[in-house]
Amino acid sequence: MAWLWIALGGALGSLSRYGVVTAMQRSFPSAFPQGTLLVNVLGSLLIGVFMAWFLRQEAPREEWRWLAVVGFLGAFTTFSAFSWDTWRLLDEGRLVLAAGNVLGSVLLCLLATGVGVWLQRQF
Repeated sequence: MAWLWIALGGALGSLSRYGVVTAMQRSFPSAFPQGTLLVNVLGSLLIGVFMAWFLRQEAPREEWRWLAVVGFLGAFTTFSAFSWDTWRLLDEGRLVLAAGNVLGSVLLCLLATGVGVWLQRQF
């Protein structure tokens, strides 16, 4: 049954992402990807709200976590998962691991994107 909740959340999240990015592009035309930035910031805010709420509950319903976090936010922005993981490390006082996650994620993902573009251009 988890897959149904995740799929429903994913559909809502991807449509929401499209709506936010499109609205930002139409309202504030720019070369800067402000729609993506807004989605990432909103997703990070929402994962903080959702996860803190779920962790506060004695017996949180898994369906709501599947729908909201895995499905909706997973499709809305994966940056929210990165933000949560980094926040958790900071909250636990693991500053070196948090810094490693930030630097590693940004640098490795940019490198991987560049490699992907290079590979695509080869064929």
